[in-house]
Amino acid sequence: MSLPFDLSTLDLDAYLRRIGYAGALDPGSATLEALHLAHASRIPFENLDILLGRPIRLDLGSLQAKLVRDGRGGYCFEQNLLLAAVLGRVGFDVTPLAARVRYRITRAVPRTHALLLVETGGERWLADVGFGLEGLLMPVPLRAGAESTQYGRRYRIVAEAGGWALQMHEAGAWTDLYAFTPEPQLVADFEMASHYTSTLPASPFVRNLVVQLPGPERRKVLRNRELAIDDGATVDRRTIESDDELLDVLAREFGLRFAAGTRFAIPDALA
Repeated sequence: MSLPFDLSTLDLDAYLRRIGYAGALDPGSATLEALHLAHASRIPFENLDILLGRPIRLDLGSLQAKLVRDGRGGYCFEQNLLLAAVLGRVGFDVTPLAARVRYRITRAVPRTHALLLVETGGERWLADVGFGLEGLLMPVPLRAGAESTQYGRRYRIVAEAGGWALQMHEAGAWTDLYAFTPEPQLVADFEMASHYTSTLPASPFVRNLVVQLPGPERRKVLRNRELAIDDGATVDRRTIESDDELLDVLAREFGLRFAAGTRFAIPDALA
């Protein structure tokens, strides 16, 4: 699929510096896996602009300015559209898709998650650097029954009528993360879904501060005032006591730097 960006405007060198990647750039599966892992491990999943009253912009210039130049993170639409542009520039065939999240959700919800179908060497892959803590560190082959073990976590693809579900093995059983179909998505589709996600009063991204950084060795999550760092053996938990301490934690643990005095509007932290 032709991506809806002018890929000549992508500063690939700046992106590679941002994710700390100096490996091969041929459009093969090994490059896809390496780029995916580097991106997921270095660019945090976060919703901080929503809590600052700032709009979420999905054009390539805005994505580069925020996630690359300014050293910020973003949520699924931002993360995966940036990765799509990078993969397209490298030479992969990339199709943006949309999913319905099922993880810890018991009701029917709209398609509010962005992901990517990537084709290389005659094989299709699910790539997704925007699902946060429970998400993939590396892509998964997009075929029914495919399993992937990634630094202590197991994932698999399950075929469903008209599409697939991504599952994670948790507490001795397989649980759905999300379900998706092969219908290509436009940036306009993601803009509508992002507007819903970032403005609906009941949205968890409107009501909570969420910052997550999965990695091969440690997974970090900050939700409102609660920080947890999981190294696979133990989970270190602490409560953030002040606004200034919050800014310090964002900078120290996630590399997210804000001006002194910045304050985030977090409805559920005040409840």
